[in-house]
Amino acid sequence: MVALTDTKKINLALQGGGAHGAYTWGVLDRLLEEENLIIEGISGTSAGAMNAAMLVNGYMLGGNLAAKDMLEKFWKKISDAAAYSPLHKNPIERILTGWNMDLSPSYHFFDLLSRVFSPYELNPLDYNPMRQILEEMLDPYALQACSTIKLYIAATHVGSGQARVFQCHEITVDVLMASSCIPFLFKAVEIEGEEYWDGGYMGNPAIWPLIYNCESEDVVLVQINPLRRANMPRTASEIINRVNEITFNSSLTAEMRAIDFISNLIKKGKLSHEEYKDMRMHLIYSPEEMKSLNASSKMNADWDFFQHLRTIGYDSANSWLKSHWNDIGKQSTINIHDKFLCGVGIKNSMDSVEDLHSRKNKGFVS
Repeated sequence: MVALTDTKKINLALQGGGAHGAYTWGVLDRLLEEENLIIEGISGTSAGAMNAAMLVNGYMLGGNLAAKDMLEKFWKKISDAAAYSPLHKNPIERILTGWNMDLSPSYHFFDLLSRVFSPYELNPLDYNPMRQILEEMLDPYALQACSTIKLYIAATHVGSGQARVFQCHEITVDVLMASSCIPFLFKAVEIEGEEYWDGGYMGNPAIWPLIYNCESEDVVLVQINPLRRANMPRTASEIINRVNEITFNSSLTAEMRAIDFISNLIKKGKLSHEEYKDMRMHLIYSPEEMKSLNASSKMNADWDFFQHLRTIGYDSANSWLKSHWNDIGKQSTINIHDKFLCGVGIKNSMDSVEDLHSRKNKGFVS
């Protein structure tokens, strides 16, 4: 553990990505070990939303240690539930494809079914073991009563195609199910008479709630979806996977562009720091360790895979703390332009500013 004495305050932005969310579990597990690190707000989507809810729920019940314990129990329950699933790798498949499911006949059969039949045809009862896990573990009253850590969960409103961000007092099991509802696998989740899909389509994760509602100007993005791929996708599955990665990163890239633009205007003196926040952005990501994992591995719920990802995430967070603790509260530790915008050939415009200012503290975003 890093020997740190001064108190730091941060916000967390947690991406979704199926089983890869166990990487985020590892990151959170390490961050929760630092008593002098205060988490003011968390914005999460899909698996990121699940991690965020478990952390906050556990924290409300018993502080950091209880939060760590709840996160581990959550991922173990997912793995235990998957023991009854046909999506498992045999020893030969594991040798040939590592953690990916590319050679699993059951994975390809299930993937084919999901492209031919809708969940309304294939799963008319809308069975999802995740709901039972959440109902067993979560205390919605504890979540809704939390005033120490601000929690924001994003879901995509099907009718309007816009993001809705739910705050602590609104969060229920249905909200978390909506945030992780892949429309090819499950029916849309109905909340207050409106239907929602996975929040990743419009906010993976949504950063703007942290900008508007939190005092800290430091946001740590925990990334699990690659922005770039070195190799050109050729096969049908590779093309679909890459399209999904681009789609689920598009809203994040747009927000990062706006943050970078505002920051540059503040530094040039064209905007006042008293009126606009100069967000300090940080990133925890392990591209070298994660690059061998493709979309099929997001369906791999083996416990040893979860532990593998947890270890990578834990080590990444530990390295980040050692390298950047003194930067928190002082400066960003990533170059947004180089990380998110370099090579796209698109200049920032006033549209970015208008887009950032058009977002609201709650409800729908237009």
